Amino acid sequence: MQAIAQTPVPQLSISWPLLPDDFILPDDPVDDEDHPLLAAALRQPLIAFPELCEDALIVSNFALCAAIDDRIICKAPDWMYLRPVQPWQSTQPRRSYTPHTQGIIPQVVMEFLSATYGEEYSVESSEGVGKWFFYERVIQVPRYVIFRPNTGRVEVYSLESERYQRQTPDESGRYWIPGLDLFLGVWEGTHEGRTGYWLRWWDAQRNLLLWSEERAQEERQRAQSAEALLEQERSRSQSLLARLREMGIEPEQL
Repeated sequence: MQAIAQTPVPQLSISWPLLPDDFILPDDPVDDEDHPLLAAALRQPLIAFPELCEDALIVSNFALCAAIDDRIICKAPDWMYLRPVQPWQSTQPRRSYTPHTQGIIPQVVMEFLSATYGEEYSVESSEGVGKWFFYERVIQVPRYVIFRPNTGRVEVYSLESERYQRQTPDESGRYWIPGLDLFLGVWEGTHEGRTGYWLRWWDAQRNLLLWSEERAQEERQRAQSAEALLEQERSRSQSLLARLREMGIEPEQL
């Protein structure tokens, strides 16, 4: 029997050029009004922790770039976190990020899937390269999160032996995200006028990282509790003074 020659799979020629200043990026609106809310809800609680935000790039719908066979390809994750990132020196706003040339690989990228999910904000000069392939084989992002806001389903993939493997959540349904050293999970409720499923963070002690309005509410509750305790102490003191006077004892003489 004649052996059939196997055609070798060509190796990718990947490079990390900076995005040229005249490179045209799409300016299309996001296809789902929930996406900006979901992205902001992930970023907002991190602001309270300088160790997570200093020298970090926390962005959404932002160009992540590389070149395959000298053609520049950009994808825009719905949410991306990387730290540390080199300081931005230009007076112009940062509009893209190229790993290795400008800093490390992002620790995590996320995509929020909607009914009309496609390859929005995906710039390629010829043949298509999907986001999964781009994150896994080109950028090699350690954690890739896929979230379906309408059902609350979340999938977390870890890069193992250069391929994504789906992760199993813990007993609380959450996933540990190295680099942030936080748990990621799904929370259901109302925030910013939207009621539904959200992605949220928990710390290593499994405490929920609060949004600013929740922190404010917690502070109000603490203040109210402190005031209630103070009022109880005042009431007890007044009762004690009254009892002493009933016994013919003037407190001022004690």
